[in-house]
Amino acid sequence: MAQVEPIKAFNDNYIWAICSQHEQQTWVVDPGQSQPVLTFLKANNRRLSGILITHHHWDHTDGVAELLLQFPDIPVYGPKDSKFSGITHPLSHNDNVTIAGITFKVVETPGHTLDHICYTNEQITFTGDTLFSGGCGRLFEGTAEQMWHSLESLKQLPDTCQIYCTHEYTLANLAFAQAVEPENQVLSDYIAWCHQQREKDLPTLPTNMEKERHINPFLRADQAHILAHLPTDLQGLSDQHWQSFAKLRLWKDNF
Repeated sequence: MAQVEPIKAFNDNYIWAICSQHEQQTWVVDPGQSQPVLTFLKANNRRLSGILITHHHWDHTDGVAELLLQFPDIPVYGPKDSKFSGITHPLSHNDNVTIAGITFKVVETPGHTLDHICYTNEQITFTGDTLFSGGCGRLFEGTAEQMWHSLESLKQLPDTCQIYCTHEYTLANLAFAQAVEPENQVLSDYIAWCHQQREKDLPTLPTNMEKERHINPFLRADQAHILAHLPTDLQGLSDQHWQSFAKLRLWKDNF
């Protein structure tokens, strides 16, 4: 099994490095910067084998061009019809891609952007800016209904699946989650653990689906108690689960 290592970028991004000793391959996910990747490769005496892209935003793609100058023949996998023009191997929903000895199924997850995809299998999944620990991405291009269905797709992953998202947003997300569910003891315990991690300058990631099912309000917008503490201006009946999700997302946007 390959190892997944975090490479810090910008203020709160992680570029995930997938390193297979057996296959002698190293792939990176969403390299918004090139220099941290090059430093990681040099420190570990490795060459870059390829790149996975989840969506077109600059903080996930700006490092690609420089990496291709250093490693000109490597493939760049990413969503078809993306605004990012550097993809050499476009992917669609339900496509399979095998890298570093690991096979991923591609799941289209529009919401944060229209081109967003996730790389999924039952052990590890790269969720980009769709699913965070305790949260989900802002709706820059897609609709609340699209994002709700995207999260519903990811909820089908096994409890033990390790979730690798691209940002260290966990504590901010959990502050909101606690406003939604102030009596959630699992959430309170998780917040304490995350504080310990960050005080040591360690990632709070990966998370896993079992944890997210207990602490992430955006995965449970279909449960009535999740809306109990909505601000007054967002209260009212919701006919569809995605409408409840939309209210949560609006609350978080202004939290």
